[in-house]
Amino acid sequence: MKKTRICDLLGIEYPILQGGMLWLADEGLAMAVSNAGGLGVISPLAGSEPHGDPVVNLERLIVKAKVISNKPFGVNLPLDLRDIELLIDLLLVQQVKVVVTAAGDPSLFTELLQSGGARVLHVVSSVKHAKKAESAGVDGVIVEGVEAAARNGFDELPLFSLIPQVVDAVNIPVVAAGGIVDSRGVVAAMALGAEGVQLGTRFVATYECIANPIYKDAIVAAEDTDTVITLRKLIPSRSLKTTAFTQNLLALEEAGATGEELREFMGHAPSRRAGIDGDLDSGEAYCGSSAGLIHDIIPAAEVIRRLVEGFDKVVKRLF
Repeated sequence: MKKTRICDLLGIEYPILQGGMLWLADEGLAMAVSNAGGLGVISPLAGSEPHGDPVVNLERLIVKAKVISNKPFGVNLPLDLRDIELLIDLLLVQQVKVVVTAAGDPSLFTELLQSGGARVLHVVSSVKHAKKAESAGVDGVIVEGVEAAARNGFDELPLFSLIPQVVDAVNIPVVAAGGIVDSRGVVAAMALGAEGVQLGTRFVATYECIANPIYKDAIVAAEDTDTVITLRKLIPSRSLKTTAFTQNLLALEEAGATGEELREFMGHAPSRRAGIDGDLDSGEAYCGSSAGLIHDIIPAAEVIRRLVEGFDKVVKRLF
């Protein structure tokens, strides 16, 4: 697997990023990925209580990550999180070198983060948003297709038609995300112009991830048609449709529930209930459409090893 601009930009061996799953991406998973040559990413809410303080929690995770390893790691920063200014201040104080922003205007904090020495990647789901991010000065974009777990763009664009359009529209490095699990997906994404990939659901089904075993097993058991997009009236999200929670949510949407009714049904932190507590009856089990390709729970380093070793095999088979 050749090095790309993403490797040089982030100081990593392989252009493989771990998704910053909101409640699940703690320092243990992140540093397992980073130690294997990729970029591990920490979430401010990982492992915290439902109404926990994201600033206090993130500081704890960053400090522990630095004790585990001196390898580079990133922090996932949804710009709609509460206490966003305090989180920004913490990243500057802790001198975090990579920040992945999403769910907001990239022009708000990019320059400030870069002034503290950070590289900033912004998650986008369309050409328009990629151009806006480039204009805001970000160092790269993570192009997320509708195949991805959790939040999706309102346009619901498939990744493999989106990658080349974004690559043609911007000059900064592009990372592909959504539905990528194995080396075949990596080769395909790079053939379309991506210089890196981001995996989320695959890294949930690893030993180091703090996700509940019930949730992990549900991902492994999922087949090709077992995920679905819901919440189009609010923020489109992909999750396992085989759970009682999602079936009830689909029934509400079919019946014409309002946005307010849907919010009431969801409650606070439904993805935590599924991901951390393993309650698939009352929690939203985020899952990418790639789940049908995930057949085992393995170490994070094994995910990286399979991607790297399989990459050359796929390329040789093609050429």
